[in-house]
Amino acid sequence: MNKQTDFSRSLHHVDSADHTNPFRSHVLNCTVHQIKLPHIVDSEGSFVIDTEGKRYLDLESGVWCTALGHRNPGVDAIIHHQIDHIMHTGFSYAHPILEEAAADVLKITGHEDGACLFLCSGSEAIEVSRQIARHLTGFKRSMTLHDSYLGSYSSTINRDAGWFLFDWRPCMACAQASTCDITCPSLQAIPHDIADFTFEPGSSSGFVRFPPVALIQKIVGVVRSNQGKIIANEVTTGVGRTGRWFGYKHYAIEPDLIAIGKGIGNGYPVSVASLNRKTYEELKDSGFHYSQSHQNDPLGASVVREVIRLIVQGDVIAQAAQTGAWLRSQLEGLIDNQIILAVRGRGLMLAVDICDADVCEKIHNALLARGYIVGNRRGMFRLDPPLNITRQELQKFIDTLKEIVGKI
Repeated sequence: MNKQTDFSRSLHHVDSADHTNPFRSHVLNCTVHQIKLPHIVDSEGSFVIDTEGKRYLDLESGVWCTALGHRNPGVDAIIHHQIDHIMHTGFSYAHPILEEAAADVLKITGHEDGACLFLCSGSEAIEVSRQIARHLTGFKRSMTLHDSYLGSYSSTINRDAGWFLFDWRPCMACAQASTCDITCPSLQAIPHDIADFTFEPGSSSGFVRFPPVALIQKIVGVVRSNQGKIIANEVTTGVGRTGRWFGYKHYAIEPDLIAIGKGIGNGYPVSVASLNRKTYEELKDSGFHYSQSHQNDPLGASVVREVIRLIVQGDVIAQAAQTGAWLRSQLEGLIDNQIILAVRGRGLMLAVDICDADVCEKIHNALLARGYIVGNRRGMFRLDPPLNITRQELQKFIDTLKEIVGKI
């Protein structure tokens, strides 16, 4: 495929002639990431395509979002269908697709007889879940692991007050990590007034670190014994990313609330907060209120339902788990203890540790020049490809990576 639309040609012309063009100079980029590919105008499956027709294998799935690949035919079709009827509803009326989509979400979360709320972003799903926990418990303090990322709101970023951060770095080298003694001073230090333990099961702000199972189970036990709620932040680890529907499944715990985002919309901005039956029963007559202009919109709900349908119908998660295990073995074969130091991951969430940040940047740029997009994070790069990516596509990446590393 090597197509250029009239728009892409005109965009390329403007960019080439004027580097201060309004396509870039008037767009606020306030992320920590530099825009290195400003001319991406098309996509197909696991690839994005620039104005010259060059294809880039997107091994980040956008931002973990395109779980079923770019321009997925099924998702695109359902979006077109819903747009032709109604996209948005108000607070006082609703589309039947909401109940259908909610039933599908509650089935995959195990929250049958619970309830869910459709929103626009993972940050919102986490925020409303924490508001619910605070409302029900009467407590005003949240708890999370020290390296968790819980969204873009100041309520989760500013942790000087209203938070208890559990620093689990000592647990990495603890001889009792597999059992985690409840008498551990760190566990004993958990306050009694925790409204919620919001657990990010394995992303660690994008650095792909997995806390010990026993530790998480003990924390859950302590918080629950004090009537606190357990929230699973599945924005990055959910929807099959770790080889199971949700990352918390690797920890044998059952959250009260689950925040789902990114992959559940396959690029469309939709998220879900899922509540188990007990939490829903406590909430529905408690006087809790939350209003946002785009909550429970039929367009977002229809996308969620289609993404779930496609994953179930195609047995995508089982395939992703197998592909992830194969990819990890291929990457581990490149470990040389000089440039590539270690590989870790679950499913198709993988991280490769590089000897230092400068070398990692060189590898990242060389991969980009060859048509491969990976996440670059201070001495490591991350791979989060679409769940339905092929081994043939990944093998070409492995071969290219091996060639680049061999030249450093």
